[in-house]
Amino acid sequence: MRDVVEIGLGKTAQRGYHLDDIAIVPSRRTRDVDDVSTEWRVDAYPFKIPCVAHPSDATMSPESAIALGRLGGLGVLNAEGLWTRYEDPTKILEELASLDEDADATRRLQEVYSEPIKPELIAERVRTMREGGITVAVRVSPQHTLALAPVVLDAGVDLLVIQGTLVSAEHVSTTDEPLNLKEFIADLDLPVIVGGCTDYKTALHLMRTGAAGVIVGVGADEWSTTDTVLGIRVPMATAIADAAAARRDYLDETGGRYVHLIADGGISTSGDIAKAIGCGADAVMLGEPLSLAEGAPAGGAWWHSSASHPQLPRGGFCIAGEPDGTLEELLYGPANRPDGQLNLFGGLRRAMAKCGYRDVKEFQKVALVLDK
Repeated sequence: MRDVVEIGLGKTAQRGYHLDDIAIVPSRRTRDVDDVSTEWRVDAYPFKIPCVAHPSDATMSPESAIALGRLGGLGVLNAEGLWTRYEDPTKILEELASLDEDADATRRLQEVYSEPIKPELIAERVRTMREGGITVAVRVSPQHTLALAPVVLDAGVDLLVIQGTLVSAEHVSTTDEPLNLKEFIADLDLPVIVGGCTDYKTALHLMRTGAAGVIVGVGADEWSTTDTVLGIRVPMATAIADAAAARRDYLDETGGRYVHLIADGGISTSGDIAKAIGCGADAVMLGEPLSLAEGAPAGGAWWHSSASHPQLPRGGFCIAGEPDGTLEELLYGPANRPDGQLNLFGGLRRAMAKCGYRDVKEFQKVALVLDK
């Protein structure tokens, strides 16, 4: 039973745990690192590493999505980002990379994102990614799915990502016709990834919509302000474990339909990736770590896709930093520092080998311990 703490008369709170609160416990067996596989797949689409890119313009352009795809990850382009608002946003990205980390940066983000989305640019960006020979994934927000999804689907994507800070299968509205995720997904011939979510019930209900994957978490990192703006902060270790429990129940309910979990938030090192998968994730969504790759679209600057919201931005602007290495070095090494921010998936493989597990699904069974 999970700890429940009484915080006042008649009000209790469940205890939750962050990834920093837990550690991996090795088993009696070790394994040669060359015998370890980090491969995973969504539906018919295989990937070499369990890496999904956060759909921020700071890290994902058509070209960087192609580069990540060729290295074995999944790049996700934002259909509501700068690349679908401007014919050539490179000058804007260069300007953003030079901004100071203050309130003016948020105001400037809001200004550049006020440009209308152009459907013809969505089709052009998807075509560029498809010509790059990768699995093409595009993100839309729940509130714009009905308007933008037909354009995205006609352009020929492989995976559709419906992502907001929080997404539920039971959205209620007295002013607009809400998106019925179950009906929407049932009418599609391609896999859909939905999220984020933070608890067992929401994860289970999202799985029941027919989604191929569920995003767990709200993308919280040191630059996210979802906590201070909305008061929402769910420890990732607990959120992933709860979603994994929902998946086990959904497997029993459906007789074996497996839904992939993608952890989004609090993940910046190879150790974080290992612990997220140890809690039950199939893959992780990376944002800020990818912003420090050489050639990143915003030159090292970082902001969440929700940081430019016109009424209620939820995410700070990170001042541009020096590149840590090429994208390949970030993912596969070699690392020249011992902080776990380079060779992210080489570190994951090493953790799996040290604990004796041969693939990602096996590693989800690793023992964990509270160390704080």
